Amino acid sequence: MNIKNSLLIPLTLLINSYNFSQEKKVKLDSIIINSSRISLPFKENSRTITVITSEQIKQSATTNIADLLQQVAGVDIRRRGLNGMQSDVYIRGGSFDQTLLLIDGIKVEDAQTGHHTMNMALPIDVVERIEIIKGPAARVFGQNAFTGAINIVTKKEASKVNSIRVQGGSFQQKNVSGTIGKNFKNTSFIGHASYNTSDGYRYNTDFKNQNYFIKNTFNKNKTPINFIGYYTSRKFGSNGFYASPTATDQYEETETSLIGFSTKITTDKMTFKPRIYWKRNQDMYVFIRDNPSVYRNLHISNKVGAEFHMSYRSKLGITGFGIDLAKVYLQSNNLGDRERTMTNVFLEHQFTLFDDKLDITPGVAATYFSDFKFQAFPGIDLGINLQDHLKLYANIGYTYRIPTYTDLFYSDPTTLGNENLTPEEAISEEIGLKFSKGKLIFSTAVFNRDSNNLIDYVKNNEDDKWQATNIQELNTFGFEINSSYQFSEKNYPQYISIGYTYLTENLKANLFEFSRYSINSLKHHFITTYTSQFFKNLRHTFVYKFADRTLGDSYSVIDLMFTLDVKSFQFSVIGNNIFNTDYTETNLVPMPQSNIMFDVSFRF
Repeated sequence: MNIKNSLLIPLTLLINSYNFSQEKKVKLDSIIINSSRISLPFKENSRTITVITSEQIKQSATTNIADLLQQVAGVDIRRRGLNGMQSDVYIRGGSFDQTLLLIDGIKVEDAQTGHHTMNMALPIDVVERIEIIKGPAARVFGQNAFTGAINIVTKKEASKVNSIRVQGGSFQQKNVSGTIGKNFKNTSFIGHASYNTSDGYRYNTDFKNQNYFIKNTFNKNKTPINFIGYYTSRKFGSNGFYASPTATDQYEETETSLIGFSTKITTDKMTFKPRIYWKRNQDMYVFIRDNPSVYRNLHISNKVGAEFHMSYRSKLGITGFGIDLAKVYLQSNNLGDRERTMTNVFLEHQFTLFDDKLDITPGVAATYFSDFKFQAFPGIDLGINLQDHLKLYANIGYTYRIPTYTDLFYSDPTTLGNENLTPEEAISEEIGLKFSKGKLIFSTAVFNRDSNNLIDYVKNNEDDKWQATNIQELNTFGFEINSSYQFSEKNYPQYISIGYTYLTENLKANLFEFSRYSINSLKHHFITTYTSQFFKNLRHTFVYKFADRTLGDSYSVIDLMFTLDVKSFQFSVIGNNIFNTDYTETNLVPMPQSNIMFDVSFRF
């Protein structure tokens, strides 16, 4: 598809609807980004941060987080199948192992493989907002934040979550969920349960998914203590999801759970944020669904962690300190029984000069892994307030990712891990400009990343097994533009957003005859969303997504949602891929054709 023609429809829509009428101010500027040690309002950060607000989630024409993240330029969600049942997340190129996912600031990476990262994507009904940090983030979060990090922030207003939802649609999709919340004198409670099922959109893509979530806040009137618990079970046919696309009878079951306690203690100058957590993941994979004896893997991983973060305000600025201690246990019939002790220490300080017009934040992360050597990763952020609502920023930093246990020890008839692998490393830089005033938000950034020691599977002879090796060097360069605007038409609220990312990657040739490492990033990625309302109780959302991948595949997908509010009831019709685009996102797995979902929810 011609890129110029592909972009014409949404650009025309923008021109025709861009009406600078008066509307109440966007609340995004007041959001505090709390996922790091130094908590700052959104507009004061000297990084590229995208926030998906609760209102945007509500109007997104999606039913799950994987589909929601697809509406952010520069975030590449490569799905296999329906409802985000199996998906991988990439930011600004990179790989699925190089993006860190957090739940309320708790790091939930999986030591087995990055393919399980999105297992922790919570039900959309309990999500308040999503913070997406692009660029070098190891100095802030530690390992796995190689290309960026995504923090899912859960809802906290218990009195506003009560709802029952029923959905049904194409491919025999049936979803039912309930969310309840209650405030008591000194505590609050939020609970959620959901069950999703489908016969699949093609052979062996059926699924069954259960989700259970609770959040309690104790001691609300003094020092609140927060507890979250989450459990999800996924059972799905995985036709061509892994290995070769011709492997049509694969099947997988995963169980993922998280328990975490956290609190926040604040004095005039100091803030303490301790937390403890336990994450468990179980993965059972069979190559032939009806005959597990042919090939079956069972992996059980546990991570127990404790974090302590502190910030101190003085005349010299804000000092942030943090320590992250964790222990990982793995039991696997393929990868063996493994243990890993991890220690991460973080230190940063923000200086503000010239009446707060200039901020400088140097910092360093020092890491120790019991199976890898000690390493340190410094970085620095710089911000200049050119005007009250206009900020120029830049940052540079080293970042890294330690190999997964799959990289190190996996073995099958065609593939071998390599226990001598070393961490992947990179130095990343970016410079950006952002403008935020009232209902108009605009940002742009140019970024560069030089990666080395990237893990590739290589061999010299066709009959050899693929061997994991630190061999690749990769340069990634690109830029992005994002803009959103709220306005009114006949006293009804309207919202439009546009995002575009360009990416080019230069892979240095290696010395082996055969290599599995292939670049299929989003070279051009364009997203526009338009939410409008022209009648009292009826609104609609239009989403246009254009992708042009490095290997030459390009496609456009349009989603629509219509919503009718009738007292406490909400009736929605969601249409995905309404023009039947043929496309794949990963591993040659064809994505579903045009499909529809009917949604009825009752709020009480």
